[in-house]
Amino acid sequence: MRERIRKVLDRLVFFRSLRVIFFIIIFLVGAVPCILLQDGILRNYEERAVEVRVEQVRDQLRSIANHLINTNYLVNHQSGQVDAELSEFGTLYDGRLMIIDPTLTVVKDTYSLSENKTIVSQDVITCLKTGNRDGSENYDREYGFIEIVVPIIETRSMEGLDYYLNRNITDSGDMTEYREYSFGRSGQTSDSSQANSVRGVLLASTSTEYIQKTKEILRRKALMLQVIMMIVVFFASIIISGMLVRPFEVLSRDISEVKEGYSNEPISAPIYTETRHIADAFNNVLGRMNALDQSRQEFVANVSHELKTPMTSMKVLAASLLSEENVDPAVYREFLEDIDHEIDRENKIISDLLDMVKEDRTNTDLEVTETDINALAKAVMKRLRPIAETADIALTLVNRREVIAEVDITRINLVLTNLVENAIKYNHEHGEVIVTVDADEEYFSFTVADNGIGIPEEDLNRIYERFFRVDKSRSREIGGTGLGLSITRSAILRHHGTISVESREGEGTTFIVRIPLRYSAEPMELRVGKQRRQITRLLRGRKKNTVEKEYVEKTIHVSRRKYKPLADKEAGTVPSSASAETGSAEEGREHL
Repeated sequence: MRERIRKVLDRLVFFRSLRVIFFIIIFLVGAVPCILLQDGILRNYEERAVEVRVEQVRDQLRSIANHLINTNYLVNHQSGQVDAELSEFGTLYDGRLMIIDPTLTVVKDTYSLSENKTIVSQDVITCLKTGNRDGSENYDREYGFIEIVVPIIETRSMEGLDYYLNRNITDSGDMTEYREYSFGRSGQTSDSSQANSVRGVLLASTSTEYIQKTKEILRRKALMLQVIMMIVVFFASIIISGMLVRPFEVLSRDISEVKEGYSNEPISAPIYTETRHIADAFNNVLGRMNALDQSRQEFVANVSHELKTPMTSMKVLAASLLSEENVDPAVYREFLEDIDHEIDRENKIISDLLDMVKEDRTNTDLEVTETDINALAKAVMKRLRPIAETADIALTLVNRREVIAEVDITRINLVLTNLVENAIKYNHEHGEVIVTVDADEEYFSFTVADNGIGIPEEDLNRIYERFFRVDKSRSREIGGTGLGLSITRSAILRHHGTISVESREGEGTTFIVRIPLRYSAEPMELRVGKQRRQITRLLRGRKKNTVEKEYVEKTIHVSRRKYKPLADKEAGTVPSSASAETGSAEEGREHL
């Protein structure tokens, strides 16, 4: 379902515009309150007009009720004053009035339709029973009239105790119950009071036509105002949405200028926090692209220079030989040795460039196999021993644990070779290089430490740049190209590992490399995090007691133990996890 909605929204390109979204939101925010306000005002007017009408009619009915008692109209049914008031009521309020006695008989009807007939109405019966002075009212909005019931109450004064006769009307109309109450002059109970008795009910119905007409007039005027407000809100929404989107349009224009190549300067968007974030992100990308472009230009220049230098040397040597006749064979041999040295240097540069290009291709798969890291380190040290012996540099291999890891043996061999070779080349005579192999639960590590010339602190952040050399004259003298550490770092990153360096100028340098024991296409942290989420998802919805929590922790702990501690291969024994984790295994130190 969600996919269908997304596809429908993708087709509606118009509604994917931020300007349109802002316009719709602003228009709705302005239009909806106008509609609700109009409905609220009209409803409130109607309710208030009905309340006023009810109070007016009720006051008029109370006045008529008093005249009915004073003229004893319920007994004689004859009174010119009362008839005039009834006629005036019908004319004034455009309504109908009926006088009903306690037996539910209609004594008088201004419409002369129901006289001497019995009326059955719940409101009338309730009013006769309770004698509530306010009576009751009912508003029929559909037919447009108000029905009001008011009791006709007679008050009698007595000496001593006054008795109030409360007559309850049964279905037959007989008086079945008598109650004694004592009321004061204010209507509250007291020793000397007035007795009130319900002599009948006035039932009036009045039209609300004028209320509806007034409401309709107000509705038309409100509609006109609403249309005007809608037009204002419409144009205001267009203007405001344009103002809100303008920073994004400026940002888009600036990005387009950079894309077309008209500008290469960082862009700015100081209005919104969001546009600032976008601009900052783009500037970071732009800065990285500029840095890459600058690095590419420097790389091309450095490659051209490095390749041109041996070629120039060979051309000079060859030209010198060709320009002279009868040259001594010893001179020929010396010149040819120099040419051979320059050719070797050229081959070294080309080989390093090919290795660097290979490492830059991150889409190529690694040839991962289980490799004995201790044996690999020993082989590298033996291969480089002749170079170390020329400067009387001691090579020492320290195996803290036996390490079997899943790595690309060619690339790890290249990493070890570059680091150890640099430690030898940039060392003092009679110096020392120590290579230490170790492992923990997740990673294996090897440390290459020397007591050589060291690296200046200001150059530590640049040693992995291509063709960067701390001491260019010394690097050319010993045959360095400035690509070794860049290739080394790239190979380590392909294994999702890390490399760090500690160095003090004149005291020595230490490189520390950490690589996962088990290779994965994704980093170790991400893989373990996925395992934790999968286990948590399996336990979701259950009651997670202590045993289950311990099971989760143990499962993740075991899944992350991927190293093999130092063991006796011949006996085939493996130390316990406790001894492996605390490093209690014996340390193997070998001088090569």
